[in-house]
Amino acid sequence: MSLTPSATMSPPWEVIVLVAHRLDAKSLAVASCVCKSWSISTSSDHLWKPICRTHFPSISNLPFITDFTVPYRRLYAIGHAATTRRVQTPCKPRLSLSSLIFTIDILTKNSRILTLAKPCEELLVDPNGVFKFEIDVNYECSSAFEALDDVKITWNVILRGWKGVFTMMDCEGKVSFSPGSEGWFSEELPSPGCCSSAAAASGTVADLKMGFCGRRESGGGKLKASKLSVGILSIVNWRYVSVDDGLRYLQHFLLPCDV
Repeated sequence: MSLTPSATMSPPWEVIVLVAHRLDAKSLAVASCVCKSWSISTSSDHLWKPICRTHFPSISNLPFITDFTVPYRRLYAIGHAATTRRVQTPCKPRLSLSSLIFTIDILTKNSRILTLAKPCEELLVDPNGVFKFEIDVNYECSSAFEALDDVKITWNVILRGWKGVFTMMDCEGKVSFSPGSEGWFSEELPSPGCCSSAAAASGTVADLKMGFCGRRESGGGKLKASKLSVGILSIVNWRYVSVDDGLRYLQHFLLPCDV
């Protein structure tokens, strides 16, 4: 059975406009793709202006402060795209913990406290899923030492096969230690990305804590390093970043061809 001409005709534009007032932004955008007449009917400013003002009031004021006339549908699209980019889920990191090795050196002017190299996969990952790792140095070559004042900390992250090296921390500090105490060191990390200068802040710091205990042997009250923790800390909320965020940060320096 063939359809009569009236059955195939589009509804009058007045009807489309009346219905369009009851549609949300997504439905309006879909309706505008039906045909040219629908696109014209559903793209008028009197439909998109209240929607744009509701969702993006600051952007809605642009036509009043600029010399350019921008349709409200376009303004809504700009605001929606900006919001989507802000909340979109980042890509999975190309690095994995199994591809990284941590090397840490802790020195005084006269002696070496600690030197270690540990594959990340052998470290104790924080149960909260953050980029923070506990290292038991009792099984490492930990030198005994007297009370300390000046220490130098170096923490490097190495990509297996020496394909890349990034210095997380290279700093000095003046600390007084006693049995049961902790030394806490931090250093701000550079901003990732090719368009940032080396001095640009990233909003994150490399964090290192070292615990001490008394020696069991007769050592004249000497101390030794007993535990160590390292991580990446956000100075925006003073929380450790997630493992994936930490890996995404490191891949900017260890995988320079990342796009």
